[in-house]
Amino acid sequence: MTEQRQPVESLDPLYKEEKKDPALDEDPAKADYKAGRDFFSQGEFAQAAMAYHNALRGFEEQGDEQGIANCSDRLGDVCVAKEEYRMALEHFQRAYDICEKEHDIFSTVSLNRKIAGIYKRTGELDKALSLLFDIFDHYSQLRDPKGTVEILEVIAEVYTQMGENAKAADALRTIAGIHANFKHSRLAREFEQRAQAAELA
Repeated sequence: MTEQRQPVESLDPLYKEEKKDPALDEDPAKADYKAGRDFFSQGEFAQAAMAYHNALRGFEEQGDEQGIANCSDRLGDVCVAKEEYRMALEHFQRAYDICEKEHDIFSTVSLNRKIAGIYKRTGELDKALSLLFDIFDHYSQLRDPKGTVEILEVIAEVYTQMGENAKAADALRTIAGIHANFKHSRLAREFEQRAQAAELA
């Protein structure tokens, strides 16, 4: 009895790539955005920039503000990775303006952190501090100790860059106090020692 062969066409699904999201097939802008994220995670910054630019054009044509904000944010990240800080600021600012209009406070805080990071790298330390204190106020109002501690540590770094060692020590001492309140005695000691070292620097 001859073995019946399966027609080749019926094997097709085995060789297909992973099932694609039908939304991506319908929306090239979303597909480009996803491709940009993949390229970025692989460190392929030029391809990531191209994919995000294509996605941005698509979202602009659709009038999709959220898509535009997301793309602008990601393009800012690409520019930071390539050390193109002026361009990064423009992209982050565009995303910020949209998020502010939508009253998306968490996104505006996240973008302000990125913008402050650029000012810190480019030596515009007064601008960095101004944003960092706004973020500090936000975390304080939310009673978010993790966010408060993280931002105080960046504030201490900026003060150190400015040669304001006493102010850096104050920020580090505030962190020590927060850790002490939460009974994180090892971290409280560590930041107290860093504060003392900053004063002696």
